[in-house]
Amino acid sequence: MSNFERSDPDQTPSVSVIIPVFNRPQYLEEAITSVLQQTVAATEIVVVDDGSTETVADQIQHLSDNIHYHWQPNGGAAAARNTGITLAQGELLAFVDSDDRWCPNKLEQQLAAFESDPSLTMVFGHVRQFVSPDAAQAVRLPAEIMPGYHVGTLLARRAVFDQVGLFETQWRVGEFVSWHAKATELKLPMAMLSDVVMERRLHDTNMGRTQRAAASDYLHIVKAALDRRRTAQPAGTADG
Repeated sequence: MSNFERSDPDQTPSVSVIIPVFNRPQYLEEAITSVLQQTVAATEIVVVDDGSTETVADQIQHLSDNIHYHWQPNGGAAAARNTGITLAQGELLAFVDSDDRWCPNKLEQQLAAFESDPSLTMVFGHVRQFVSPDAAQAVRLPAEIMPGYHVGTLLARRAVFDQVGLFETQWRVGEFVSWHAKATELKLPMAMLSDVVMERRLHDTNMGRTQRAAASDYLHIVKAALDRRRTAQPAGTADG
């Protein structure tokens, strides 16, 4: 029996959307609204406030009764997402950063992919980049649309996190790169939709701009993945 078979075959699987936030409340309402305006509704939205020094809770409570707000001391985006996973009740888990936004049919398209292929454990989609109108500095726009192996496009079965584990909190950036590498190593079935499902905001305070000193994290993540690959190889084999 597949994870989606139930007494009522027309019932949509429950989806929890996890939104970590650390300050930048000016974008949060737009991110939440993009979830509330989905053509297939999410079951709940879990907002994890990672120690913001700016007011967050008062700005979102009026948006929906299905928003659950949780505050914790600052521990980074990975820690906030992990808290969201433990609090979430849904069969499927999705994420959106507080400064990004979903396209209206993201969940509908991804749920359809799960329905058409019950073996899938996770579904991604493409990302469109846009420069925030309030960006004070020159922000370089990379390729506007690209495959989104990004936490904000992910829709995954809850059980995936039992197999892969939670996000690693030791990385200042790149925690999802590490998580996705582990999922790939486990050969978990995943799909990439050809449609754009998320819009990523480029602005002055993106983590990639403010945490440039943490770029070495990516090198350590790649090295760790290569080390796991070598360790997993049978004796006498070589890369290539």
